[in-house]
Amino acid sequence: MSFLTPKLGIDLGTTTVLVYVPGKGVVLNEPSVVAVSEIDNKILAVGNEAKEMIGRTPDEIIAYRPMKDGVIADYRVTEAMLRYYMRKALGRFHLFKPEVLISVPAGVSSTERRAVIEAATKAGAKSAYVVKEPILAAIGAGIPIHEAHGHMIVDIGGGTIDVAVISLGGIVASTSVKCAGNRIDQAIADYIKKTFNLAVGDKTAEQIKIQVGSAVPLEEELVMVIKGRDFLTGLPRSTDIRTNEIVKAIHKELREMIKAMREVLQETPPELAADIIDRGIIMTGGSSQLRNFPELVFRRTGVKAILAKDAPYCVAKGTGIALNHLDTYKRSIIAKR
Repeated sequence: MSFLTPKLGIDLGTTTVLVYVPGKGVVLNEPSVVAVSEIDNKILAVGNEAKEMIGRTPDEIIAYRPMKDGVIADYRVTEAMLRYYMRKALGRFHLFKPEVLISVPAGVSSTERRAVIEAATKAGAKSAYVVKEPILAAIGAGIPIHEAHGHMIVDIGGGTIDVAVISLGGIVASTSVKCAGNRIDQAIADYIKKTFNLAVGDKTAEQIKIQVGSAVPLEEELVMVIKGRDFLTGLPRSTDIRTNEIVKAIHKELREMIKAMREVLQETPPELAADIIDRGIIMTGGSSQLRNFPELVFRRTGVKAILAKDAPYCVAKGTGIALNHLDTYKRSIIAKR
């Protein structure tokens, strides 16, 4: 392996793509959105530029997300997106093709895995590896995954929640449920539609979640002014929304996520379960930053939950560490030249 070969770790998420360069850290953090013109099927913009267009485009431009629930839904667009991000991360003057390591959800089929590898190779990677997300999240969160101890990791992104118990570098029990950040945003938008007769976009729903959302009711509620379109008059209108209303709006989605965690805990061998009680559940991923989420997990499972440092970047950091120590992590890496 020559030292001239650049290395890139890519956290290919449903809502965000993070690119990690060993030694530099996360060099790129952009939404996984591609704007395509319908007339000639040309790709117009990727990432931040494309996200700006969502919900604001003329009819002939479609802004869409090529990743659905953590797996590739549109192959051609994903390839174009990867090529764009790889080029952008390497800069204009790179001569050598990079080695790329990409994260995939724990539940992907071998076909879906192959699609990711092929998309990366076609986008210009010299060799591509894929690793399951919970393992990368654990590595990035600084968990010594090779020890004979059980660690439970919960990675909550936009499209999926991945729950896994890891011991000796492998996944002992895991599940991946297609209910995460995006579904929470959707639930908030639906609630506002039902309760206030207001139509709000995805972006606004996400802002509400971040600014006033919580996983458990609060004594001192936060308030936010929301602006949207009134369903009855069709005119713009604004109203106030409070934290505990959001708690109510998203409780079904949160319940589904907790259920995923409980299922994995129930499948865990007793020796490892004992380790998890001692060490707690480590939460990573952007959506695990919802206010008081660890508290809710503790209340529902009886196991303490800890939010990892730099939660949204754990998987990306994990890709970088795994790239630097490919031989150490051989067991959990699926390679393809």
